[in-house]
Amino acid sequence: MKEYFIFCFFFISTAYSQISGCTDPFSKTYNSNATLNDGSCLYKTIKIKPEYSKTLSDSINETSGIISFANLLWTHNDDHDKTIYGLDSLGKIKKKIILEHTINNDWEEISQDSSYLYIGDFGNNYAGNRVNLKILKIEKKSFLKEDPIIETISFSYSDQTDFSPKKPNATNLDCEAFIVTKDSIYLFTKQWKSSKTSIYTLPNKSGNHKATLRETIDTKGLVTGATYIESKKIIALCGYSAKGKPFIYLLYDFKNHDFLSGNKRRISLKLSFHQIEGITTQDGLHYYLTNEALIKKPILNVRQQIHYFDLSPILNSYLHK
Repeated sequence: MKEYFIFCFFFISTAYSQISGCTDPFSKTYNSNATLNDGSCLYKTIKIKPEYSKTLSDSINETSGIISFANLLWTHNDDHDKTIYGLDSLGKIKKKIILEHTINNDWEEISQDSSYLYIGDFGNNYAGNRVNLKILKIEKKSFLKEDPIIETISFSYSDQTDFSPKKPNATNLDCEAFIVTKDSIYLFTKQWKSSKTSIYTLPNKSGNHKATLRETIDTKGLVTGATYIESKKIIALCGYSAKGKPFIYLLYDFKNHDFLSGNKRRISLKLSFHQIEGITTQDGLHYYLTNEALIKKPILNVRQQIHYFDLSPILNSYLHK
């Protein structure tokens, strides 16, 4: 009995000794006494430039997603083309794999888990009336053998009942980004009206599913891509503002899959009028982003490119604490 009371006293004392607050020394609201991150960190506005940018082949001028897998960076176009392109770190095409017997209505994102690739065919929903939303699930081993085994995950939004077309670019149910966990898919919507993103979740199994609303983030821009390292509890979103200013939005040091319980930091990129569409990382410190071509002569002539960013000064202390 005495040992029981000692244990209870130790447990209660430990629980009460935890101090909630901002635990990130790089935050302007850092609390040096805090031992439990409560997601309250606020940050100064910063803008960073890429370490380098390289023009991509014209065959991927609508690059719309990117992942790092099997020693290459894999990307795809968002319209008609059924090819997945394997690139080196400078954006040179090293391999092409065609997904036969599929249709590219609008492939907006590519993601992965340990065994599968996932391609989001859910874009072009700018009027909010698309009813054939789906994600292709591709076994990695068969993909590398160039004989891909493909399943289909179909879904609809649980809170959508009206499928009548809205004015173009006026819906909050467009989507171009998602991540995959052990048993679920998390969608990050592209909200044209609010410049926010809502997180919806659905199973990562083939079949027909309802995507359930979880929460909403004020990203102050249109989210177009996402990458995730589950072991490091870090998500990086990418996108651009209504004025064409690209950004990275970091979510990290969160609890379980409560992505908003940790740090939230928006980073502006020195790439004006670049329509950033994809983002990937292997270590959480170094990131590759792609933008599709944006040519409206004589005003704009932005070629499709890959950009390499080093976020070590921002994330090194967190990832190696």
